[in-house]
Amino acid sequence: MSETRYCEVQDLHDARHELAEIRHHIHQHPELSYEEVDTARFVADKLEAWGFDVTRDVGGHGVVASLKCGASRRTVGVRADMDALPIREQTGLHYASVHDGKMHACGHDGHTAVLLGAAQQLAKTRNFDGTVHLIFQPAEEAGSNSGAEQMIADGLFERFPCDAIFGLHNHPGLATGTFGFRAGPLMAACDTVKVRITGRGGHAARPHLAVDPVVIASSLVMALQTVVARNVDPTEAAVVTVGSLHAGHAPNVIPEFSTMEMSVRSFSADVRATLEQRIRALITTHVEGYGGTAEIEYIRGYPVLVNSEAETEFARQIAEELVGADHIIAPFPPIAGSEDFAYYLQQRPGCFIRLGNGEGRPMLHNAKYDFNDDNLTIGAAFWTRLVEKFLAKDRA
Repeated sequence: MSETRYCEVQDLHDARHELAEIRHHIHQHPELSYEEVDTARFVADKLEAWGFDVTRDVGGHGVVASLKCGASRRTVGVRADMDALPIREQTGLHYASVHDGKMHACGHDGHTAVLLGAAQQLAKTRNFDGTVHLIFQPAEEAGSNSGAEQMIADGLFERFPCDAIFGLHNHPGLATGTFGFRAGPLMAACDTVKVRITGRGGHAARPHLAVDPVVIASSLVMALQTVVARNVDPTEAAVVTVGSLHAGHAPNVIPEFSTMEMSVRSFSADVRATLEQRIRALITTHVEGYGGTAEIEYIRGYPVLVNSEAETEFARQIAEELVGADHIIAPFPPIAGSEDFAYYLQQRPGCFIRLGNGEGRPMLHNAKYDFNDDNLTIGAAFWTRLVEKFLAKDRA
């Protein structure tokens, strides 16, 4: 009996040109979160043409493509995101965005093309026993009420059961074709805090008759830097960054109010709760100590992304078989960015993977960023092999 053969990168060689054309088309026609109508239609039409059972409009513009082979009841999900960012592209590429102020600056065009490449290969070879659900998700960049949340609320895992779920994101600065894996917390929770400080306006020459919200805000920025330094265990990681501070319009007027916004990031639920408690308390008491009042809007964003042990090791082994141990980084360093794939991992075991987009290339969310087409066949082969081995006939 011959040994089962699983997908190799060279198996996708003939598909490289088509995958590049798919990626360039998506890149050229970016759609922002909640607006992915044409992208979803483009994706769904291709999947239907390849023989998948396609469900459209899952949790908004989400697309789920299912393919069953054999008699096994085992299932696996693989997700790609589809939305773009409100950035004016500066790449000068022949396939640059035709929608001014909208751009695929995070590589979601590449993630989608990679999963479409795997879909085409899986439909062609059907070398697995079970059901694969390919999840094309909208609104990852939303920050809150995201595509993952909406698809889950629309019954994603009830309608399309997954024993495990996997996702992937490109990583500029890491060599092309290099995979990064980390079990446990990989990406941070990200919360946003909006504060309005109300004082008492007045003349710049008579500050004793006013309550200056500019002074209060300036002092508060510095006080907030103690939250992590003096409230979080030094072995834990957290970030509090005030990214926006506004007050007044004239040099001779003490304004009535000031506003600030901050980003709060953490890698554990306990630290996240501590940060919120301390930030709320500090803002309130600090502002009141100066004679002002504070209104606080604390917006919880994506939670900590926590990869499960077994699924991370399984995915790592797949990548090592595909590209060799020299192209694997495990454990990969934690990432302070956030990702709504975390919501899936709260529901099912799985792994979120990083794939190098090339050294010296523009970073994510940069107007000159572009997904590296050299990763199209590597990524597609990885997803194909992962599905084949996860749903292998001889796998328990």
